[in-house]
Amino acid sequence: MSKIKVVENILHTNDEITSQNKRLLNEKGIYVINMMSSPGSGKTSLLERVILKLKDNVRIAVIEGDLYTTKDAERIEAQGVPVVQINTGGACHLDGKMIKGALDSLNLDNVDLLVIENVGNLVCPAAFELGEDIKITVLSTPEGNDKPLKYPRMFENSGAVILNKLDLLEFTNFNKVEFYQDINSLNAHAIIFETSCVREQDQGVEELCTWIRQQINNK
Repeated sequence: MSKIKVVENILHTNDEITSQNKRLLNEKGIYVINMMSSPGSGKTSLLERVILKLKDNVRIAVIEGDLYTTKDAERIEAQGVPVVQINTGGACHLDGKMIKGALDSLNLDNVDLLVIENVGNLVCPAAFELGEDIKITVLSTPEGNDKPLKYPRMFENSGAVILNKLDLLEFTNFNKVEFYQDINSLNAHAIIFETSCVREQDQGVEELCTWIRQQINNK
C-alpha cells in the first residue's frame, strides 16, 4: 500500500505543477507538443525536418529530454531555434517540475510552437502530463507493429501517431494493416502520419507540418 500512495502523491504533485505550466503556456498562446517514442524511433531526425520546414514562419522552441547527454539538443540547436536540455540522470520520463524549470529559461513571448522531446521510453512518459496541448507518439517500422497493443497507454493518450522510417518497411515484417487496426481499436480519434527522413529527401513531413500549422492557428 505504501508504494501505491507514493505513486499517487507523485502524480498529484505533477498535476498541480502541470496546471501551472498549462495556464502560463495558454496565456502566451503557445501550442505545445509532447513528442514521445522508444529510443531509436528517429524522432529527433523527424523534428529536425519539421523545424527546417516551419522555422521561417513559425517561432519554435524545443525542450530536449535525455538521460545523460546533450547530443540531441546540439542537433536541434544547429537548426537555429532556442533549445533547453533536461538531463534526468536516469529517470525514464520528464515531469511537470522539470518543464517548469525549462520554461524559465525560454523567452515565451517569442514562441508560437513548443516541442517537448520526451525521454525515449514507451511506458513512463505516457503517465505524466506536462502542460501540452497534444501528445504525439512516433513509432518506426523496424520496431514492429505489435507495439501499440504491448504499450497501449502511450497510444491511447496520443492525439496523433507517426509511423516513421517508412523507407525501411520492405526490409521488415511490419504489418501496416494490423497497425492501423490496432491504433483504431485503441484510439479511433488519433490521426496517423506516415513519414521517412532519408538524407535530403523525406516523405510525409510536409503533410505533418501543414497539420501542425493548422493546430497553431487554431490555438
